[in-house]
Amino acid sequence: MDELKEYKLFAQKLAKISGKIIKGYFRTNISVYSKSDQSPVTIADKKAEELMRSAIMKNFPDHGIIGEEFGNYNDNAEYQWILDPIDGTKSFICGALTFGTLIALTKKGKPILGVINQPVLNEFLIGDNKTALLNGTAVKVRNNSKLSDSVLLTTDHLNIEKYQDIDNFNTLIQKVKLYRNWGDCYGYYLVATGFADIMIDPDMSIWDSMALIPVIRGAGGTITDYHGNDPVTGKSIIAAGSSKLHEEVIKILN
Repeated sequence: MDELKEYKLFAQKLAKISGKIIKGYFRTNISVYSKSDQSPVTIADKKAEELMRSAIMKNFPDHGIIGEEFGNYNDNAEYQWILDPIDGTKSFICGALTFGTLIALTKKGKPILGVINQPVLNEFLIGDNKTALLNGTAVKVRNNSKLSDSVLLTTDHLNIEKYQDIDNFNTLIQKVKLYRNWGDCYGYYLVATGFADIMIDPDMSIWDSMALIPVIRGAGGTITDYHGNDPVTGKSIIAAGSSKLHEEVIKILN
């Protein structure tokens, strides 16, 4: 078995074990706590990450881990698993479906594998920069290069104003066909599977962004930071189904 295939199968195992925990808590009366940055966290976030970390340490003890809830392990390892057990905790605690589990694997700092897993809908999307598969079937971005025919998504409109230029963003809204806040990782899922054209987040952490890169690229899309630079080192994300659309979006926003 080649190395990447082994890691893909293991990533699916991580999605399965974390998904079982998350589904068990979805739409139940669970306590919500605030972290130091005032973002919410639940027992589902913590238990799911704990299970994934334990499985990684058992199966790949030489690998490192970067997790949203429990920090870093084995920082100098060549391979790093980057985990966001529930990307979109606000959606999760409100019973909405626009959340998911993000799992990335990097080699020497470059993402080679990414997963967006929606456990309630049983949707497992995995990409390796060359291909993207949804439950084993290849997916592609939509073949659309017209901004006027495009569906634009972002997670939270208020975050645009907080972190970027809201006037430029409002200009972009006027040029697209449809604008919605179907966000968090599910917005990128919709771009990768051809149901939306542009997804934008003005502020991102490493556990938010790394899994998205191999998925969007694998589906044939373009992904950078807000200014058109390398998304691996950036602190924001713009993903688009076509390079032409992406170029237009970058120009308008900047």
